Order: sequence, then C-alpha cells, then structure tokens
Amino acid sequence: MSVNSDLHIATRTTRPADLLELLKPVTWFPPMWAYLCGIVSAGVAPAGQWWLVALGVVLAGPLVCGMSQAANDYFDRHVDAINQPDRPIPSGRVAPGAALVFALGLSLLALVLGWQLGPWGFGATLVAVACAWAYSAPPVRMKRSGWWGPALVALCYEGLPWFTGAAVLSAGAPGFFVVTVAALYAVGAQGIMVLNDFKAIEGDRATGIRSLPVTKGPDVAARIACVVMALPQALVIALLLVWGQPIHALTIAIALLGQFAAMRVLLRDPEARAPWYNATGVTLYVGGMMVAALAIRGLAL
Repeated sequence: MSVNSDLHIATRTTRPADLLELLKPVTWFPPMWAYLCGIVSAGVAPAGQWWLVALGVVLAGPLVCGMSQAANDYFDRHVDAINQPDRPIPSGRVAPGAALVFALGLSLLALVLGWQLGPWGFGATLVAVACAWAYSAPPVRMKRSGWWGPALVALCYEGLPWFTGAAVLSAGAPGFFVVTVAALYAVGAQGIMVLNDFKAIEGDRATGIRSLPVTKGPDVAARIACVVMALPQALVIALLLVWGQPIHALTIAIALLGQFAAMRVLLRDPEARAPWYNATGVTLYVGGMMVAALAIRGLAL
C-alpha cells in the first residue's frame, strides 16, 4: 500500500492522548511566556484582572499554538511520513479528516475566547489564527519559503503574544517601548525557527519546501540563524542603556555571551547540535525577554 493511501486510514479509534500529541504541548511555552512578558511590560498591576492573564495564557498556548500545530500536521502529513512517521497522522492513530476538523474547531474556540479580551486582544487573536493557516495551508503555505515561513512563526510565537498581553492589561494600544522590544525579540526568534527546520531537512527537500537548511545547507543556515538571533538582542541591550536601564542591559548582555558560547558548539555540527541549542541557547534568549519586560515596565515617553 502506498504512503498516500496509508495516510487516509486510521487503524483504530482516535484516543484523546493522540489528539493531545497533535497539539505538541512542548511548543506552547514560547507564546505563553511572551504573553506573560507583555503582561509584565505593560506596567499595570493585574489585581482584579487575573482572569485576563489566565485566559490569555490558555489562548496563546493550548488554543492558538496548539491549533497551529494540528493544522500543520494535517498539511504536512506527507512530509511527516518521511521525516517522522511515528507522528499521529502518518502512523494511522489519527485520521487526516479528524485532525482537520480538530484544528478548525480549535480555531473557532480561539476566536470566541479572544473576543473576551477586548478589541485589541481579539484583533491579535484573529491575526494569529489567520497566520497559522497561512503558514501551513495551500495555496499560501508560507512555510515553503525559508524566509517568510520562519518570520511568520516568529511573529506569532513572540511578537503577537507580547503585544496582546500588554494591550489586554493596559486596555489599549501598547506604547513605543513595548512595541519596539517585542518586535526586536520577534525578529530574533526567526533564527530559532530556522534551527527548528533542521529536523525536517530530508522531508522538506523531497516535498519542495525551501527551508534555509535545504537551500543554503546546514552550515550556512546555522550561521544565518545565529546572526538573526544575536543582532536584535544587541539592539535591545543598546536601547536599554539609552533608556537608563543599565542593570537590565548588563543582565541581557551576560545571557547573550552565554548564547555565543552555545553557538560555537552549535556551529561545529549544526544538524546534530540544533536540538541541544534549543534547550540551552534558546533558554537564555527567552530569559532575556523577561528581563527586558521588567526593564521597560516603568518607562513612558
């Protein structure tokens, strides 16, 4: 039987655990963390608004991020049959149609809950849901581009949740400092997304997805990722110094130096070391995000 035929057959009744696996809980942390960074950076005490904090965290992680993972697995089922055949759809544990309905249902639920966050929160949710489908679904399928695909995911993982957290708590558009820092960390996160593409080189090449590891090769792609991650953080450090926050700037600089050390290890063998870097260098990156959020929470033009 062909791979294509296998992908349309579920060998047994779908279990809740299989659907949860589609949502990839391990991927929820970055957007939830970014949302919390937005909450902190707003400089508004959440007293009496804890339900908004909790709702936003659930929306950013399990719903929007989880939905995007389920949708991506549906549209990537033939790629996964090559790269990761043990995933729920290619392994036959979840039927493709069930995965699609699941992702659509989560999209609707995300929009309903996003409405509860007010106009700015709902607008950001609407953009995030649209981006999730644009990333994976044809004819747009932006993941086919090694530049636009990672940029879109980085925006949704770091920039939009940060913006949303700040907007929801301040009940209005975030200020200059919040938007600037959130945008810089979103740009840097594009490098993280490039490293994430290393695990799918074989399948991406076979199915025409032009990720940077495919088009540039692992060595060049890893160097590009390192530069993209480092430069925005250097700009954040410089801006914090200009804005009179030297302690926070120094803390992020130390974290960046730690990333430089991890990058040296990564560049020795990018394909083998990319998962290791995601557990070390990326941890320092997201730690710096919260430091930056604390630095700007009291700033005003």
